[in-house]
Amino acid sequence: MSNADSGLLRADVAGDALFRPVRAGNAFEETVSRLLQAIRLGIVPPGEALPAERDLAIRFSVSRDTVREAIRSLSDAGFLVSRRGRYGGTFVVDEPPTRVAACGIDGLVASAPPTAEEIEDVLALREILEVGAARSAAGRSLVAGDRELLWMRLGETATATVADYRRLDSRLHLTIGELVGAPSLVPMIAENRMRVNSLLDDIPLLQRNIEHSNQQHERIVIAILTGDAEGAASAMQEHLEGSAALLRGFLA
Repeated sequence: MSNADSGLLRADVAGDALFRPVRAGNAFEETVSRLLQAIRLGIVPPGEALPAERDLAIRFSVSRDTVREAIRSLSDAGFLVSRRGRYGGTFVVDEPPTRVAACGIDGLVASAPPTAEEIEDVLALREILEVGAARSAAGRSLVAGDRELLWMRLGETATATVADYRRLDSRLHLTIGELVGAPSLVPMIAENRMRVNSLLDDIPLLQRNIEHSNQQHERIVIAILTGDAEGAASAMQEHLEGSAALLRGFLA
C-alpha cells in the first residue's frame, strides 16, 4: 500500500463521499473545496499524504492540471507540503491553518458573517442528520470491525489535544454516520459538519465544554454499541443542543 492511498483507505465511506466527481461548472473551486473538506474533517489527517494527482483527477473527474492548481493553491495557503524522494508526495501539514487563513486561496473569497437564519438552518439540518444517524446505527447489528472502529474513534477524541479536538470530533461523528450503512448519508453529514465547523471556528474552544462533550460522546457510543436506539438518539440530541447553545450565544 502506498502512502498516497493510506488516508483514503482509513477513511472508508467518508473518504469515498468526499473524493467523488465534482461539478464541471466550477471544477477548480469544487476541487479546492473537496480537498479542504478532506483535510479539515480529518479524512486525510495531518502528516499523511493525499492520493496521487492522477488518482485525484480520476476520482474528481477533472484534469490533472485542475488538481495540480488546487494543490498548489492549498500549498501556498499553508495546508499542504510537497516532499520528494521514494516516499515523497503531497502531505497535509502537521498544523493546518484556521478557516480564516483559507480566505487567501486564489478563487475563493471570505464569506460574510452568518445570519441568525443561516445558523438555525445549519443546526436544524444537523439535528435531523445526526440524531437519526445515532438512532439508526444503534439499531443495526454491527460487525466486530465496526464496533472496534467506533470505540477507537471515541478514544482518539477523548485524548485529543485542544488543537486537534475538532478534527477528531468530526471523525467520530462521521464514523457514526458510516455505521448506518447508507452511503448517501455520509456526504450530507460531511457537508453539514463543514458548515458547523465553520461556525465553531468563530467561537472559543472551552475546556469545560470539551470535557462535557467527551462525556456525551461516551454515552452516545455506549448506547450504539449496546443497541439502545432511543438512548443513542437522546444522548446525541443532548450533545447537539450543547453546541447549538454555544453557537447561538456567541454568534446569533
